Amino acid sequence: MSVRIYGNRQIKTVPGQETRPTAARVREAVFNIWQGAIADCHWLDLCAGNGAMGAEALCRGAAWVVGIEQSGRACGIIRQNWQQVAQPEQEFKVIRGDVRQRLKSLGGKQFDRIYFDPPYKSELYQPILSAIARLNLLSPQGELAIEHNPKFWQASTIPGLELFRQKTYGNTTLSFYRNPSNATVDV
Repeated sequence: MSVRIYGNRQIKTVPGQETRPTAARVREAVFNIWQGAIADCHWLDLCAGNGAMGAEALCRGAAWVVGIEQSGRACGIIRQNWQQVAQPEQEFKVIRGDVRQRLKSLGGKQFDRIYFDPPYKSELYQPILSAIARLNLLSPQGELAIEHNPKFWQASTIPGLELFRQKTYGNTTLSFYRNPSNATVDV
């Protein structure tokens, strides 16, 4: 199976129900919202699945992409997908393991864009968002997008992060956070 991404490129997906790829409409919305901010950015893809979001970021010029995914099979597909689309000057890293544990290994690094898409019914939202804030993973001008189903999780106040935008596409909601110090007038 495959998914089409930016530039009409095809990437592989994990067969079966092991991962849930981000819908094309939602992927397109994220990159439209963040257009102009992807080139040369540092991108973090949490619960990366088949790596479509990171692949899109690479296709759009991200300088450095890091993905964390628990499934070993999915990590292999992510590596293949990112190798296929990355340019020689771009860097990427795929980290296998539980996002709660592996996120700690990124302490001291900062990302301009973070995309977090855990299994909708998981209990990962609050602990991971708190860890992102505590580890200071979001750059001062960075933004974090969380994909979720509002039936299972509602965006809330997170110390160290400011919720500033929400968009809904069918049963999928994107909630956007930023550093409170980055509070500027939204257009």
